Amino acid sequence: MSSTGAVLGDVAEFVRGINFKPEDVVSPTTLGAVACLRTKNVQAELDCVDVWGVDERFVKRADQIVSAGDILVSSANSWNLVGKCCWISELPWKTTFGGFVSVLRADRQRMDPGYLYRWFSSDRTQATVRSFGQQTTNISNLNTARCLTLPLKLPTLPDQKRIAALLDRADALRAKRRATLALLDGLSSAVFLEMFGEAGTTKPSWPSGELASLIVDGPQNGLYRPSSDYGRGVPILRIDGFYDGAVVDMAALKRVDISPSQRRPFELAEGDIVINRVNSIEYLGKCALIPKLIEPTVFESNMMRFRVDLSVIHPRFLVQVLQTWELKSQILGRAKRAVNQASINQQDVGSFRVPLPPLSLQREFVTRVAAIERLSSAAKRSALALDSLFASLQHQAFNGEL
Repeated sequence: MSSTGAVLGDVAEFVRGINFKPEDVVSPTTLGAVACLRTKNVQAELDCVDVWGVDERFVKRADQIVSAGDILVSSANSWNLVGKCCWISELPWKTTFGGFVSVLRADRQRMDPGYLYRWFSSDRTQATVRSFGQQTTNISNLNTARCLTLPLKLPTLPDQKRIAALLDRADALRAKRRATLALLDGLSSAVFLEMFGEAGTTKPSWPSGELASLIVDGPQNGLYRPSSDYGRGVPILRIDGFYDGAVVDMAALKRVDISPSQRRPFELAEGDIVINRVNSIEYLGKCALIPKLIEPTVFESNMMRFRVDLSVIHPRFLVQVLQTWELKSQILGRAKRAVNQASINQQDVGSFRVPLPPLSLQREFVTRVAAIERLSSAAKRSALALDSLFASLQHQAFNGEL
C-alpha cells in the first residue's frame, strides 16, 4: 500500500463552536432554534438523548453547522477527557455545537472522513492529543494548533476508504460484544425479580428476619493503616474495589504491610460479605460477596465484614437482596449524614430486615446466576480478544501495513 507523509493540518481543520449563555438554551424544537451539541454528547457514540437548542442567530458562520462525517471533539474538559471524540452521522435536525467542543473536519479531496475518525480516535493518537491539553484549575483546554502538527501516513483515498471500512467492521463486532455484556450484566437482577419480586417478597407467606439473627460472625469493621504502610505486603480490599455485588479485580488490589498476628482478625474468606459503612450517600451500603482467595487478604476500615448462617440464607442471595430498593431504603433511613459523606454502624446493619424464602429456591437462584456469570466470563474473554485484534489492526492501518 503506497502512502505519503502529511500532518493533520494538511488534510483537516478544527472549527470552533458557538458562544452563548446558559439562559439562551431552549428546546431544539423551538421555532427559529437549532440543535446544539456539547461535551455531554461526546460519548463512545454520539449521545443524542439530551441535546440543547439555541436561537439560530448565535450561528455566525456556515461552517458552524455540522454535517455527516464530522468528528465532534471535546476541546475543554477534565484532563482525562479532553480530546475525546465521536463520529457524527446524519442528524434529524439542523445542528451546531457549543464552545467547549470543536469539530474536526476532513478535506474530502485528500482525506476520507472515516479514515480520519479511526486515526484520531485510536488509542495512540488520543494519548498524544490529551498531552496537548493546557491545564487550568479545573479544566484542560485542547491546543488544536499543536494537534494540527501531528504527523500521519496518508494512503490514497481508495485505500483510506478500504481501511476505514475494515476497522468499522471490526469495531462493529466489539460493539456487539459490549451489548451482549450489558445484557448479561442485568440478567441476574432480572432473574431475581422473576423469582422473588423487587424486594424478595413475592410470596406473602415467606418469613423475614433481622440480619443480626442470620449472622454467625460479625459485623466487624475493617483495618486502618497509615498511608506509609501501603505499597507492599498483603492485598487489601478498599471501597473502590467492588461494584454491583462483586469484587472487580482481586489482582489489582493495593497491598498493605501488616504482620500475620495483626492480619488475622481482618482476613477475608470465601463467602464473606462486605458492606460500605462510610461513603457518599449514593454508595453507602454498597456490598460484595468475597470470591475464592489465593492469598491472605484483608479489608479496610470504611467497610465491615460479616458471615451468615448457611443453613438459613445463601450469601449470594443475600447480596442480591442488599441491592434492592427496599434494602437501600432501609440503609438510607438509618444513615448518619455529614457534610460530604454518610455512615451506618454495626447495629444498623444488624437491624436490616431481609426476606427468607425457602433455601432450595435461594439455591436455584444461585445456580442460575452462576450459569449467567460463566457466560459473562466467556463474553469478557471474547471482548478482550476482539480489543486486542482491533488494536493490532489499528497499528497496522496507521503504519502503512494494511
